[in-house]
Amino acid sequence: MGKKLLRFELLLLFAVFTIATCGLVYELVAGTLASYLLGDSVKQFSFIIGVYLFSMGVGSYFSKFFKNNLLNTFVEIEILVGLVGGLSSVVLFLLFESVYSFQFILYLLVFVTGCLVGLEIPLLMNILKDKVAFRDLVSNVFTFDYIGALLASILFPLVLVPKLGIMGTSLFFGMINISIAIVLCFLLKKELKSVAVLRTKAIGSFIILIVVFIFSDSILSYSEGKLYGENIIYTHSTPYQRIVLTHNKSDYRLYLNNNLQFSSADEYRYHEALVHPALSMAKSVKNVLVLGGGDGLAVREILKYKEVEKVTLVDLDEGMTKLFKTNEVLTSFNKNSLNNKKLTVLNQDAYVWAKNCKERFDVVIIDFPDPSNYSLGKLYSLNFYSTVKKLLSEDAVVVVQTTSPYFAPKSFWCINKTIATVFPQVDAYHAYVPSFGEWGYTIAINGFGTTFNSVNRKISGLRFYNYQFEKLNYFSSDMNVNEVEVNRLDNQILVRYFDEEWGKLQ
Repeated sequence: MGKKLLRFELLLLFAVFTIATCGLVYELVAGTLASYLLGDSVKQFSFIIGVYLFSMGVGSYFSKFFKNNLLNTFVEIEILVGLVGGLSSVVLFLLFESVYSFQFILYLLVFVTGCLVGLEIPLLMNILKDKVAFRDLVSNVFTFDYIGALLASILFPLVLVPKLGIMGTSLFFGMINISIAIVLCFLLKKELKSVAVLRTKAIGSFIILIVVFIFSDSILSYSEGKLYGENIIYTHSTPYQRIVLTHNKSDYRLYLNNNLQFSSADEYRYHEALVHPALSMAKSVKNVLVLGGGDGLAVREILKYKEVEKVTLVDLDEGMTKLFKTNEVLTSFNKNSLNNKKLTVLNQDAYVWAKNCKERFDVVIIDFPDPSNYSLGKLYSLNFYSTVKKLLSEDAVVVVQTTSPYFAPKSFWCINKTIATVFPQVDAYHAYVPSFGEWGYTIAINGFGTTFNSVNRKISGLRFYNYQFEKLNYFSSDMNVNEVEVNRLDNQILVRYFDEEWGKLQ
């Protein structure tokens, strides 16, 4: 009898572990998918977490109304959690372009999943309360619960998303949830009522998820085809982002987390404006640093100067740099720059790397994604630019892409003001890139040995930039703002500006 009770308790505690792991995975899937489809806004994860935790509380509250057949109820809920949580990403991908009230459906699915997960642990505790001492019951349940949550939080970014993708991850964990229900149906058949019906429901649900999992790539291709409206020729999920490459006639477009990164039709305008003002002004260009820019397009422009002896590229995402080193279409765009002997590629966090670097550079090109969340916002902070200053030789030139001065003027001038707090000479300019509209840059000089009017070197063959910096330096009144704050680590005001301005356009 004792061994049977121990097996019963261990089985249900393992179910607690699974519930916690799967529940957190569903929450992370919803937050990642919301950021992917609705934009990398800090609000997405914040709202998802808030709604999910609230709904778990609602589920826990309603658990007290379940008084009979608790084990059967638990198995039924386990099947429901697996179905709803497992299929949630599929439903959301398919409906994103089809329904007006997408966010309502998103939060409804999060709420339902959270309620079901919130029901499970109180039910388990009620099932075990007469079989296990209360002190041991509480400590064991919450121990397994927190261990499961830790496991999910580690596996999700490092293994699950890179290997299975968002859709595959939710379906896989839905199958795990239902597998627990199936195991309970067979091992606890004497304790369960109508066990044959439960088995049929559990096995039927499991088969549904397996079928959808098998066709998940086709479903994702169909939904992304509707989303982008273009011929998708390559997709890949890295630990940091979803990479999608599309082709339409002669135009190739790269999307990162649903945000357009470049169009092959006009990216030369962006990259020539990013690179050549700084390279032409700098006293020396022997040693150049690129932060971000894992596509190698900025490096392509840098390598056009024969005086360049060494280029260091620091980009967090190895999946991105590997793609642009090996894909024949993409290497044709960057002229195979990432395989150039002058280049060293470091797949590291630029924020951490810059703090530890002892080298000095003549030019620094900073081409990070827009500051749409706090992890990116720190790369536009006063602290970071102070760190970058320590990496510079005398009269070195730094240029930073600083989002659109037309669509996001507060964000643009906030970055400019932050940089101006660190460097003695700072200016701003912008260029028109048809795929993006007006796009802005801030340029800084670490000293007074050169000026923004200096042209120390030129190369021929550029399609856009003509070394007349002053023509990019004029801002009309609709691209100016009266007052903005400096972006500091402790306030991250830039992320709020960015979210406010770009959020209006969604």
